[in-house]
Amino acid sequence: MKNDLISQSSEFDCGPTTLTNAMRFLYEREEIPPKILKHIWFMGNDTFDDDGRLGRHGTSKASMRYMADWLNAYGKGFQFPIHAEFLELEETLIAPGSRTWVCVAAGGCAVMRCYAGGYGHYVLLTQILPSGEIGLFDPYDEIPGETKDPWRCVAGEPKRMNRAVHPDQLNRTDTADYAMGAFPIRENLLIWRTDQNKEVTAHD
Repeated sequence: MKNDLISQSSEFDCGPTTLTNAMRFLYEREEIPPKILKHIWFMGNDTFDDDGRLGRHGTSKASMRYMADWLNAYGKGFQFPIHAEFLELEETLIAPGSRTWVCVAAGGCAVMRCYAGGYGHYVLLTQILPSGEIGLFDPYDEIPGETKDPWRCVAGEPKRMNRAVHPDQLNRTDTADYAMGAFPIRENLLIWRTDQNKEVTAHD
């Protein structure tokens, strides 16, 4: 069975929580290898804050890039149906036909760095909605039903999403909520099942 997606446990672990949610979204509970979960939490929260305290500046882009390579190596070495692709700069644009859009539309997901409350944050993109919005799961939960145009809370979808956000908001270059921000800091980690998403892997 599929697990519900989960909220982060602290102010700082949105990165490993969102990577864990990617596994929960893509795979049945009995399919998820504990070794992947162990490595996600081992590599997350690898940064230091201004006072030199480990983990209190979240998870770095370098760690997310490394996780893409590690997941691909794990998939090949253990014949596990997973593939990951790390995008940055202009590659992260989210629009029909873009790499992220194709991945999500085909049943994959994307760990996306954005802003929330003016701070860097990770969320999981999971759905292209008929409205043209992107369905995503934000691990920093708020009150379901609250609407903050151009995004809204979504209730009753615990295995897929808790927000719906217009792509124009995601593509913004400022620090508004759910904006990816300036191109030099952008990152999207695409993840999909190789046994279900052949149209995605055909591009590799």
